[in-house]
Amino acid sequence: MIISNTLYIKNMVCPRCIKVVREELEKLGVKIKSIILGEVEVEQPKDELPLEKISKILGDNGFELIEDSKAKIIEKIKNEIISAIQQYEVIDLEKTNFSKLLNDTINKDYNYLSSLFSKTEGITIEHFIILQKIEKTKEFIKYGELTLSEIAYRLGYSSVQHLSRQFKSTTGMTASEFKESHANLRKSIDSIKSK
Repeated sequence: MIISNTLYIKNMVCPRCIKVVREELEKLGVKIKSIILGEVEVEQPKDELPLEKISKILGDNGFELIEDSKAKIIEKIKNEIISAIQQYEVIDLEKTNFSKLLNDTINKDYNYLSSLFSKTEGITIEHFIILQKIEKTKEFIKYGELTLSEIAYRLGYSSVQHLSRQFKSTTGMTASEFKESHANLRKSIDSIKSK
């Protein structure tokens, strides 16, 4: 029997999350081999780890230890999408085929991944990708450093009109209205599910 030495962690969505998880696990004496979004490979077998303490410390920091295999796949799908969109400067999102990316990185048929994601999350993978791109658009708009055309290009939209339509249908307001609003209407990346 092969004993896994990988912990799967929900809500790890950015480099700061990796830093927090690393620091908290090391405080508990966990020896880490590698750490990426959603996964921590440890030196010890999982059955030798203080899993209750790990689960509590992760929970205190907004994370969750995942034991269910389907939940692990869902979290991996989310992390791959989030990571690709956050790396817009090095990944050409217009040319990115997310179904191929997910198929290659998760080693499962995309139809299976798509079906599992839809059943579990209540939205399609494609809609989740749109929501992530719109959230990144909100971030760019709030910073005010890029035009909407530049944002559309960076996030892989075929045109500024395409981005504008998706933004309006997702948020209920135009990009200009969003920019003029003083409320913080952004969502944390790990909480994005639907409108």
